[in-house]
Amino acid sequence: MVRAAVLPAVGAPLEITEIDLPDPGPGQVRVRLAAAGVCHSDLSLSNGTMRVPVPAVLGHEGSGTVVAVGEGVAHLAPGDDVVLNWAPSCGSCHACSLGEVWLCANALTGSADVYARTAAGVDLHPGLNVAAFAEETVVAASCVLPLPDGVPLTDAALLGCAVLTGYGAVHHSARVRAGETVAVFGAGGVGLATLQAARIAGASAIVAVDVSPEKEDLARAAGATDFVVASADTAREIRALTGKQGVDVAVECVGRADTIRAAWDSTRRGGRTTVVGIGGKDQQVTFNALEIFHWGRTLAGCVYGNSNPAQDLPVLAEHVRAGRLDLGALVSERIALEGIPAAFANMLAGKGGRALVMF
Repeated sequence: MVRAAVLPAVGAPLEITEIDLPDPGPGQVRVRLAAAGVCHSDLSLSNGTMRVPVPAVLGHEGSGTVVAVGEGVAHLAPGDDVVLNWAPSCGSCHACSLGEVWLCANALTGSADVYARTAAGVDLHPGLNVAAFAEETVVAASCVLPLPDGVPLTDAALLGCAVLTGYGAVHHSARVRAGETVAVFGAGGVGLATLQAARIAGASAIVAVDVSPEKEDLARAAGATDFVVASADTAREIRALTGKQGVDVAVECVGRADTIRAAWDSTRRGGRTTVVGIGGKDQQVTFNALEIFHWGRTLAGCVYGNSNPAQDLPVLAEHVRAGRLDLGALVSERIALEGIPAAFANMLAGKGGRALVMF
């Protein structure tokens, strides 16, 4: 029996309770969690913006130590420090055959499995495959990546989603080049990681945009050279900071129609707008045909940073070891399992960066 945060139904409060976690079966790994990040996607799953089979244990950004492996698992052993990968690629679908593993059609099939039970015997699903909001979890071996040396185990949880997403948005999707200007909309966990990635890429000016003025210090510590409080004049303010041209690249990390539109309007003619934020179906963004032609901008979605976690994790670890990437700077609070509902409320209120559950 281990303690976990269980979502009993969509829209229901999380329940901190004990669950019955089985030993790993063939091809599975049992991991004792060291830490788990509280991501906006977990909030979206809990409120129904994104669908998940319920009851479920949420949490998809985690790190920990292997405690047992099932039959057939040869690349991991008890005692190994690892990062959880919530979107493993199958290697055989059409997207994987094209090398676009972040679009794998089968990445989330494990979320429909029953992986544990409550003390009363109710079946539980692993939210986004890995169920990281628990003291321990059992996952497919494909959901586990060895943690490279030199990365603190607890902070490494952030590599599993926020950092891969933010870094990938800059380096894989928008392909920011040294000397370019960048605007990042939203200074939560993913946004802060995006700001650091833009700094690593050598951006000459990095504008952070957020509804909360209190986030300015966090944003500047992550690499922002300028900070703009979101308003109806955001695009105008960003153009004023960039010689009336607009930024070369705008990255939207919120998932709202108005911020996507503001990011587009803040991008220079011929520039790139990358949307990382996950919005609901009710968030409709409109463009007229003439402006699409005239501005010549590129608007692109970005899934999981367009990353290949197995290839990108060693690169990120090298940035951490070299001091270029500061994982701890993304964390605004360290909490227990019981603190997750308050962390959800803070996200809704636009407060802070990443909350990190410590086990």
